[in-house]
Amino acid sequence: MENLKNYGHLREGQRSAVKHTDSKITLDATANTRNHHKLIEQIREGVRRLENDNWTIHFTRVKAHNGNVGNELADQLAKKAANSVEGETAYSKIPKSALIRRVQEESELEWQKEWNGSTKREITKSFFPDVCDWKSKRLQMNIKISTIVAGHGTLTAYCHR
Repeated sequence: MENLKNYGHLREGQRSAVKHTDSKITLDATANTRNHHKLIEQIREGVRRLENDNWTIHFTRVKAHNGNVGNELADQLAKKAANSVEGETAYSKIPKSALIRRVQEESELEWQKEWNGSTKREITKSFFPDVCDWKSKRLQMNIKISTIVAGHGTLTAYCHR
């Protein structure tokens, strides 16, 4: 009963734990009820089990690389575990977003090779020598822009008048 005086919000037999993390992404993901990622669901299930056993769980965020001894030690242990050859891999899946990005980068490289090797579209190449430049402009293609970039149509005749 003496311990309960220190924790006025706790009922008798109730226990409390605080989880400190420097991962804002994890905190946001666990708070987002629409996020059903496997690892996030495992965290939620663990919290539910503890709450069913009369625990109160609090999550707090600590600033990363700010001299917090506990956080620095956790980072060192995580790096050591990640670099360890022994044991099983805890998580071996590649995020879908990483795969999509990799395919996009490879496609852009292939596109750039074809772009550089082509003897056609010289006028268009003068506007956009690099494929990434072209993509970054996010131009809404319409008949006027297409005519200018392609160098076709009667626009050149009007420019010389």
